[in-house]
Formats: sequence, structure tokens, C-alpha cells
Amino acid sequence: MKFILSTFIGLALLFNFHASANENKKVSKVLVFSLTKSYRHKSIKDGIIAIRKLGEANNFEVDTSENVTSFTKENLGKYRTLIFLNPTGSNVFNDEQKQALKDYINGGGGLVGIHAATDFCFEWEWYGKMIGAFFTNHPKVQQAKLISVKPKDKLMKGMPESWLHTDEWYNFKSFNKDVKVLVKLDETSYQGGNMNNEHPIVWYHQFEGGRVFYTGLGHAPETYVDSLFVKQLLAGIRWTMRK
Repeated sequence: MKFILSTFIGLALLFNFHASANENKKVSKVLVFSLTKSYRHKSIKDGIIAIRKLGEANNFEVDTSENVTSFTKENLGKYRTLIFLNPTGSNVFNDEQKQALKDYINGGGGLVGIHAATDFCFEWEWYGKMIGAFFTNHPKVQQAKLISVKPKDKLMKGMPESWLHTDEWYNFKSFNKDVKVLVKLDETSYQGGNMNNEHPIVWYHQFEGGRVFYTGLGHAPETYVDSLFVKQLLAGIRWTMRK
């Protein structure tokens, strides 16, 4: 009887050990949100493919949504980071959904904004401060010179001090000066910049308990196979996930 009892206890402890180990190895999840109420970028599908590949290589799962009903406290709680991939439009969320996003950020959640994430929720001042700025306009797609502002920052690891890239270069308004700018545009290298050559294009900050990273790159499908863009995007995702 003692032998049976001991065996039972041993198996129970072994089961609990493995359950605990599996829990510790639980894969992190991110949610890619790409709802469009106005202009829709053709590159959204390419962005999702690229993020899924990053997830497979870096041990995180990727869910996607274009539905505002995803923004509930219960659902957002499943994710380490939200990735706003080229969403567009205003008055998208109702008050409850806005509160769910605020609570998520306030609770330590992460958010990565890509390109048109600044062309979104113009009516919501909190969102603008959180994402870092709002889009105003852009010139034609063209090549420009990017300059590293903080070359020693951990989110710039493996990035050059300057490089050329072709994209749709946003001009911004309502810029949150509390963000940490990582990369800026050299406005003398292209036509259509209107920010007096102080033109941030990649930044990050800690905001009301959460972590937010934004890149203004990401208009064209080919951007999502560009090694430098993908490298920095992964750095931003990992930082917002606190990895």
C-alpha cells in the first residue's frame, strides 16, 4: 500500500513538474491589426507574411485581425504586443474599445506601429501621443537617405549609420517630443520633406506603462523583404515584448 501511495505521489509530482515546465515554455503571441477604413496598402499581406516568418524564427505566434471587436480587455490580454500594420481611418473604435487599448498599454503591453499607423484615429489625442505623431501628407515614392540618430542604441544593433531606402515618406504633425528618435530623414536627399530637416522616421518610447515602437517605413511590398527593415522591425517587436 505504501509503495502504491509513494508511486502515486511521485507520478503526481512528475506531472506537476512537466506542467510547470510547459507553462514556462509557453509561446508568446502577437496580434497584427490591419483594419483599413480609407486607403488600403497593398503591402499588408506582405507585412503579415514577414511577421509570421519572424515569429517562426523567434518563437512567437502571430494572430491577425481586421475587426475592432478584438479590442476587449480579455482578448488583448492574450498578447505580448500588438502590431498596427498600415491601419487607416478615424472614429474606428468605440469608447469601450478605446478603453481596452488604454488599459492594455497601461498594464505594460507593447505596440508596434508600421507606416500608416500614424494615419489612423486622428480624432483621438491619446492615440496620437501614444503612437508618437500623426501623418499630414507625403510626396511621391522616392529614394531618400536615412541617418541613425542613436547608433549605439540597442534597437540600432546591426544597422548602418546611414543608408538609402525607397519608400513613401510621411510628413508629420503633433509630434510627441518625448519619444526617442532612432532614425531621421535627410530632407536634402529627396523632394517633399517639410520638417526643416528635423524629420524623425523611426522612434520608440515608454508610454503610460507600455512600450511603443514606430517605423515610418513600410509602404511598398518589397520593404518587407528588405534585410535592414526586417532587422529593425524585429528589434522593435522584441523590445515591446520585453524580450
